[in-house]
Formats: sequence, C-alpha cells, structure tokens
Amino acid sequence: MEKTSEIVLSNKNYLAEAKTRNHFLTIDEPVASGGDDNGPTPVEYLLTAVGGCVSITLRMYAERKGWDVGKITVNVSQKEEHTANGIKKWLEEDISFEKEITEEQRKRLLIIAGKCPVAKMVKGETEIATSIQ
Repeated sequence: MEKTSEIVLSNKNYLAEAKTRNHFLTIDEPVASGGDDNGPTPVEYLLTAVGGCVSITLRMYAERKGWDVGKITVNVSQKEEHTANGIKKWLEEDISFEKEITEEQRKRLLIIAGKCPVAKMVKGETEIATSIQ
C-alpha cells in the first residue's frame, strides 16, 4: 500500500503546507529559527508520529490480548549530547498507562512499542529513494 504526502514550501520563510489523504497540515519553524511559528516543525511532527504510532500499536496489542490498560500516554522527546565525535542525537519515549499493568505485561508492551512501523522507519529499517524532477 502506497502512502504519500505532498509538501509545498511557500515563499514566506519556512512556511510549508502538506496534504496527505484528505488532511492539510502546516509546517513552520519557530521565530528564533527564522520562521513565523505557524505550525509544528518537521522534528515535532516526527516526534508526534512516533508517539502516535507507538500508542496505537500498544492499544491494538492490548485489545487483542483483552487487557484493559485505560488511556495510553506516550511522551517522545529528542535528546542530544556533545561528544568527542560531534553531536549525538536520540529519541526517548516515556510510556504510561492509566490502569495498573503487571510486570509481565510491562515487559511485553515494551517489546511491542518497538515494533510500531514509524519507530522501525526511524531506526533505519526503511530506505529513502530521492529524486529531483
């Protein structure tokens, strides 16, 4: 199944409009970075995509198992550290459940969280073929 998103960058700083299926999204940079802060940055959309995919994947799994975990909250943040080799960046996910879960459920859900399609893409399991037309 092919999934597409078309992004058009306007002539106004870094303001871009994206269309995917029947949805329109705005992308921009904060004022401090030269944008007008009219929407989330590309990195913020990526963090949102990872967190959204992880929460949906966990909900699907929990429902298949008959586990009532209640509301699922996923906080995703980008971290960076200056090292001798330059800047190292990584993502951190903090997942919580409204209802109490067992230690066995916790272990299994942690494994399942890493199996969401977006997380797998970010981890480098998807190639990007780029062309200029």
